[in-house]
Amino acid sequence: MKIPFLNRKKEIQSPEQEGKIEILDMISPSLVEVGQNNIKIGDTLSKTYFIFSFPRYLTTGWMSPIINTNLPMDISFHIHPADSSTILKQLRRRVTEVQADLSERQEKGLIRDPALEIAYQDLEELRNKIQSAQERMFHLSIYITVFGKTEEKLKEVETEIRSVLESRLIYLKPALHQQKEGFICSSPYGLNTLMISNAMNTSPLSSTFPFTSFDLSSGDGILYGINKHNSSLVLFDRFSLPNANSCIFATSGSGKSYAVKLELLRYLMLGVDVIIIDPENEYKFLSDAIGGSFFNMSLSSPNHLNAFDLPKPGEGEDAESVLRTNVINLVGLIRLMLGGLTPEEDGIVDKALNETYAIKDITSESDPSLWGKELPFPVMSDFEDILLTMEGTESLVRRLQKFTKGAYANFFNNQSNVEINNRLVVFGTRDLEDELRPMALFTVLRYIWKTVTSIHKKRLLVVDEAWWLMKSEDSASFLFGTVKRARKYWLGVTTITQDVNDFLKSSYGQPIVTNSSLILLLKQSPATIDSVQDAFNLTEEEKMTLLETPVGEGIFFAGTKHALIRIIASYTEDQIITTSPEEVEKIRKSKKSS
Repeated sequence: MKIPFLNRKKEIQSPEQEGKIEILDMISPSLVEVGQNNIKIGDTLSKTYFIFSFPRYLTTGWMSPIINTNLPMDISFHIHPADSSTILKQLRRRVTEVQADLSERQEKGLIRDPALEIAYQDLEELRNKIQSAQERMFHLSIYITVFGKTEEKLKEVETEIRSVLESRLIYLKPALHQQKEGFICSSPYGLNTLMISNAMNTSPLSSTFPFTSFDLSSGDGILYGINKHNSSLVLFDRFSLPNANSCIFATSGSGKSYAVKLELLRYLMLGVDVIIIDPENEYKFLSDAIGGSFFNMSLSSPNHLNAFDLPKPGEGEDAESVLRTNVINLVGLIRLMLGGLTPEEDGIVDKALNETYAIKDITSESDPSLWGKELPFPVMSDFEDILLTMEGTESLVRRLQKFTKGAYANFFNNQSNVEINNRLVVFGTRDLEDELRPMALFTVLRYIWKTVTSIHKKRLLVVDEAWWLMKSEDSASFLFGTVKRARKYWLGVTTITQDVNDFLKSSYGQPIVTNSSLILLLKQSPATIDSVQDAFNLTEEEKMTLLETPVGEGIFFAGTKHALIRIIASYTEDQIITTSPEEVEKIRKSKKSS
């Protein structure tokens, strides 16, 4: 049936009115074609479905997955109250029928029928609640109209909707030969022309309310902020999740450092130790305020870390496996330091590293309890000495001398003199040269991992500006290994970056995100928002929210749940963690005056 909109009846117009275009002419489609299976409106097809069957139990928010899809559709709910006296008569009759069936089966000696018994209990319970005005009965009609350019597209949308609903034992049918009436039912006219309904009492009816927000409150943990959906508190313990790792993505000045400091301060109060790799020395103020340890890592710094340090074997490990793993990681560090290795050089370096440990009597047969004590660890110059005794190592030695005798020797060619024995330990790397930074961060991260695997306790490790480590395949691989294995050592790793594209482009970027149970997305830049949307499957509304959200607000993911969050701090916390230069200067002046 074709209904040309241009054929509608018009009033007789004067010659002056002929040819004038009305608003209706501008907004109306050129043609509406009503078929038995769909309606064509201009160049778009629509198809209406109705829900005809529900299960015995409905979960709260069962409609949310349909509402939150990015599929174009219209959904309408028609709820009509039913007369309680009529419903009670029908229930009385139905109870009598079921009771008669039960009595008949009992008289015949048949085995019990659980379905009949449950039906009898449900009917009696519903009668009591309606009689006492605890429940009321309604007629519920739900219509869904989907849109697409082709019939194949309509079929794809139908398949997706069916899979969501039928997984909950909810079934729908298309309004065949009644598409016009179905379209009217799902349009904002308030008309239920199909009148296809299901009887439903108040409790299950309330579960059809489609707009629900996740409650991110638990009995344990810390306060992360306020859930903007329902103004509830976001209370969470990251150590209660499958892993305690988290990722934070945000632009500069969006409040990511403030949020991290607030989280760390609150976990410190719960007895959790914290280690931070700080690229801008912005955690020094926090460290000084609470009596933490701050180690400034630079070429002129008195603080040294030895890349050849070994952790003590943990549970289920032996000296051989620890030594082998450390040599593999050291090959990656050497590759980063020397600007790459050929396959031949890779083999030479592997052999030379094993011999470097061997000259210090550190082998798979030695006692690990003596490592670093009676058996001191080698340093980079010992590695150079071994290379000098091997053939074909001239190029390796020349490149390595920058780290043993040249400009970088003070950083790489010393025994470790840093102890991680404070509740809060910060490694400041701001004063490192850009060329040195990736390999220095790798060295710092390896030293932290040695400490974490040697002494097991609840810790958080914060890697700020993690994209520096993602620049190199070897350092990115080590960071991913740290994130993946952290749970075994009671460690939660927080990776923070403002360069989302560089982080996610790395082959280890997405796996790090996948292995993080907590995600915090604050304000994003237009240049990176598409990558963020694809990585976290954000809706268009959430995408726009991240582009326009004010400082300190964003989307908080905890497992499969997520919600809009506003991060808040008390006055005292704000004084300790603020990163605003103006506020920091005010605090310093007030301390001097007092």
